[in-house]
Amino acid sequence: MHVIKTFLVVCITYLMFASQAWAYVGLCCAHCGGNMPLNIPGGGIPETHEFRFKVSQMYMYMDSLRDGTDEKNYSDYGPSTAAGKYRGVPKTMDSWMTMVGGAYSFTDDFAAMIMAGYVRNSMDMTTTATPSDYTMFSQGATDTKIMGKYRLYSDDNLAPKMQLSTILGVAAPTGKITIKNTNHPSLKMRGHLLPFGMQPGSGTWDPIFGLTYQKIADPYWMGANFMTTQRLFLNDQDYKKGSEYAVDLYLMRQFHERALASFQLNGKAWGDYSDEPKRGKESGDCHAMLNSTRDWMTPLCDPTNYGGVNLHATVGLQFQPVPLQIAELNFSVPIYQNLKGPQLQSDYMLRFTYYWEVPTKNSRRYKGFSAPKELGF
Repeated sequence: MHVIKTFLVVCITYLMFASQAWAYVGLCCAHCGGNMPLNIPGGGIPETHEFRFKVSQMYMYMDSLRDGTDEKNYSDYGPSTAAGKYRGVPKTMDSWMTMVGGAYSFTDDFAAMIMAGYVRNSMDMTTTATPSDYTMFSQGATDTKIMGKYRLYSDDNLAPKMQLSTILGVAAPTGKITIKNTNHPSLKMRGHLLPFGMQPGSGTWDPIFGLTYQKIADPYWMGANFMTTQRLFLNDQDYKKGSEYAVDLYLMRQFHERALASFQLNGKAWGDYSDEPKRGKESGDCHAMLNSTRDWMTPLCDPTNYGGVNLHATVGLQFQPVPLQIAELNFSVPIYQNLKGPQLQSDYMLRFTYYWEVPTKNSRRYKGFSAPKELGF
């Protein structure tokens, strides 16, 4: 962890004091706000009458349990059949998520976006079953986000140095909430619902609202992004996920005509689940001995063992291999975690994103059109 903190300090210092600088409009088009981290929703909005496509691969590793701000050992909770203990306790988790997105700008002020994903989760568990350790596994499509981004204000239409936008949308329930256990060491436990955290979907249509502020102080690019997903309805298992709130602050420095470095602070707060699944009440899924009147089999089954607040620091690099295309690599570590647990805590995240813009014949940047120099191509 000391090495990681040192790396973060070096990156921030470079962003602030690197001596070589040019005047740029950014790796992306100037009109859309230029440079913005691609991991932030709404980042990389295309120029008017252009398409934008984005593919991202994220890896997250979670290690050890946390309750509040206190780190806990899995042995504090079991595995045991004793009162107050659990028959299965999580130890670590690996999560791979592939995300794809597309966008199109209809006017100078409005763009429509769609984002979908596929997740693969592996959680190492220790249990009272024989053998005592196994890996809980799930995979599937995530919920799909359909959003519109509307520019509320800009100080210049073609190459703004300051702008404010809003995002409105909905998360469609394309992710499953009924994935079952297939590899528990006890055959009796197979074919029953996996816990909440292993389900890739929410099962509900959820409204999304966001605000994005972007500012240019050449060669620096900075901004703030707020986004919330509200969980208002019960799904067909008679529960709902907790609402989510995210705030992202970023600072970027373009140190080369085709490259930049970035630093972000990413805060997130989210709630717990409203109730256990209907199947748990009817069939005893996730309860000891598959009896709905008995204790939870694992803390992952308790709907109140979810939710919390965390803050991550993220460093990143963007590079433009060819015009209209950008590659980005981000590395994130937690600097504060307060979890309503016990639940697994974040250890680090790594994300690679590739982005490309596709002008149409109606675009200002269509090949062969003599466009204003301020547009940056």
